Amino acid sequence: MDRKQVLESFGELLDIMDTLREQCPWDSEQTLESLRTLTIEETYELSEAILKGNLQEVSKELGDLLLHIVFYAKIGREKGAFDIGDVINQLSEKLKFRHPHIFGDIRADTSDTVIKNWEHLKAKEKNGNKSVLSGVPAGLPALIKAFRIQDKARAMGFDWEKREQVWDKVQEELEEFRVEWEKEDADKMEAEFGDLLFALVNAARLYGINPEDALERTNRTFIARFGYLEEKTIKKGRSLEEMTLSQMNEIWEEAKIKAKD
Repeated sequence: MDRKQVLESFGELLDIMDTLREQCPWDSEQTLESLRTLTIEETYELSEAILKGNLQEVSKELGDLLLHIVFYAKIGREKGAFDIGDVINQLSEKLKFRHPHIFGDIRADTSDTVIKNWEHLKAKEKNGNKSVLSGVPAGLPALIKAFRIQDKARAMGFDWEKREQVWDKVQEELEEFRVEWEKEDADKMEAEFGDLLFALVNAARLYGINPEDALERTNRTFIARFGYLEEKTIKKGRSLEEMTLSQMNEIWEEAKIKAKD
């Protein structure tokens, strides 16, 4: 589509939303609060499509998310608070303000410099009244939250001088967990295990690894291998409960070899 066709399609979507809000019993009942959990679900469905590498599915899920954005804007307009034009204009202004190396006279030759400038500009937008880390949503899953916390701290200069130094911290946290494990202190074990995970997330960040993506990759690998284990067991007319760990490990190794073929 060319730009004119895109704008026409967007205008049609807004018209459809107006009609649905006026005439559809379900759409007319929705509120910002009732849509919230549905939006979260749609976001996870988009994430799943991206992980599968299914671009047609990505396109479909992006459409579902766009519907939610238009829906929120429609409700905002009804409340006299904002409309889709306000949403777009605020975003445009934010992008221009946070990219002075493109729309201004600031120089930024690397993505790292861009990120640091971005965080400093965000702090200016808040007029210094909020912490740098207050921008990390409280509702984020813990693994993603740890990564974002560390990334924001790094942008303000709070980071290791050399990335290799993080392994000493990982080892330190592992030893501290081991001490509490030997004492069988459940509460302190949990605290130290959290510190260990936080240090590992830090290591991932420093080596250019997204820990969420890495863990999801392992999850998918485990699911595939466990599925192979179940399938082979059923073909032998047995159930997993009847097998020894040694027998299951033998099939597990088969699955690993099969995955490499």
